[in-house]
Amino acid sequence: MRDLAMRALDTARQRGAGYADVRIVRFRSESVAVRNRNVEALTSEESLGFGVRVIVDGYWGFAASHKMTTEEADIVAAEAVRVAKASARVRGPRADIGPPQSVSGSYRTPVQRDPFAVSLDDKISLLLGVNQTMMAVPNIISAEGNIYCQREDKVFASTEGAYIEQELYETGCGLEATAVDEGEVQNRSYPNSVGRHQGTEGWEFIERYDLAGNAARVAEEASALLRAKTMEPGTTTVILDGSQVALQIHESCGHPIELDRVLGTEAAFAGTSFLPTDKLGNFMYGSPLVNMTADATIPGGLGTFGFDDEGVAAQSTPIVREGLFLGYLTSRETAAALGQRSNGTMRADGWNRIPLIRMTNVSLEPGDWTLDDMIADTDDGIYMETNRSWSIDDKRLNFQFGTEVGREIKNGKLGDLVKNPTYTGITPRFWGSCDAIANREHWVVWGTPNCGKGQPEQVAHTGHGAAPARFRNVQVGLMK
Repeated sequence: MRDLAMRALDTARQRGAGYADVRIVRFRSESVAVRNRNVEALTSEESLGFGVRVIVDGYWGFAASHKMTTEEADIVAAEAVRVAKASARVRGPRADIGPPQSVSGSYRTPVQRDPFAVSLDDKISLLLGVNQTMMAVPNIISAEGNIYCQREDKVFASTEGAYIEQELYETGCGLEATAVDEGEVQNRSYPNSVGRHQGTEGWEFIERYDLAGNAARVAEEASALLRAKTMEPGTTTVILDGSQVALQIHESCGHPIELDRVLGTEAAFAGTSFLPTDKLGNFMYGSPLVNMTADATIPGGLGTFGFDDEGVAAQSTPIVREGLFLGYLTSRETAAALGQRSNGTMRADGWNRIPLIRMTNVSLEPGDWTLDDMIADTDDGIYMETNRSWSIDDKRLNFQFGTEVGREIKNGKLGDLVKNPTYTGITPRFWGSCDAIANREHWVVWGTPNCGKGQPEQVAHTGHGAAPARFRNVQVGLMK
């Protein structure tokens, strides 16, 4: 791989590139899905290829190939240069990637047990047993479970002298039960919704979340929701569980701090941002309790790695401190536009895509409360768990989210179940109403393996550390 990378860089230089980098990626994934007592899918995917990115006279070019030969390295590097020269004819802003990055190093995800070493028979047996448990619960008409694992071996090299090797693992799992009765449909998921929860770990991740030990509870809660009361619309206190806080962070903080969106160079899927650069350092994003950090070094986080796809080392960046907005997610080019250095958030979905600014582990720092004390301190409100739906405008400002389940809080105690709970707000007002955050014991780095961005679309895997949090005077329910 080193020989191929060096050949591509040499050819790019000879053809006129002032800067060039090469990414070689070997990817492998395995997915097992069970539904209604049957194995629904067994999927195995492998790919190997490389991409060459260049700057010629201030303009970008990119090309890629799956043919791993030195002859192909010459062809791809020459094509990337040709694309850059064609881009120069448009005469847009010239690229400035700041000071050189000449890091050499390596990184490997800490793994206790290789998930690929666990047999398919064992994975299927686990999921079928869990599925049988859920299907035995009354009113459950559909039960699903899945296990996923992937490995990426990545090489990065650049004309600035960088050479980096990484071996990155991910493992994830999920359950979902669907209950139906008299036209009513309710779902319950575990550990999280939207398919599964995922982290940069090995098989120990699956063991920790104990699918077999949670299957009956998940199905019983789905069934119980059929008879739950409907939320009354109004204004009340809301306590969100950690997984929903993670979704709130992703949508209302993670996307608007992507600096390419702020600068207008990327607007697909999630739009632009309500956080332009004139708000940096002087805008109150939330209450004084709100502290958020983008940290690609958290053990097990789905946004954890050693180096990004520009060869910048993983790091921790303050985003919000005591409610004050302080930082963006940046690339080398966007950081240079602010007179800064990249904080290492450029990642590509495979060898044949250009890197984009993506969330790492954008997290809400834990507070001092236990969840029990937070509930006991709440006279009247609702506790909401596990995301069910989300809707947010293209500036990431106005939103409405729904969860799978709610529980009334009366006189400091959890009460009746509530089905189809929703809440709505405006991002800085909502975070400004946060008056309690649970402590480190409740804090989990939740994985989001389905974040879309770019055209053609790229799917990123992001992490969000979060604990339950309380928000006052929140609009809940669908207003008539």
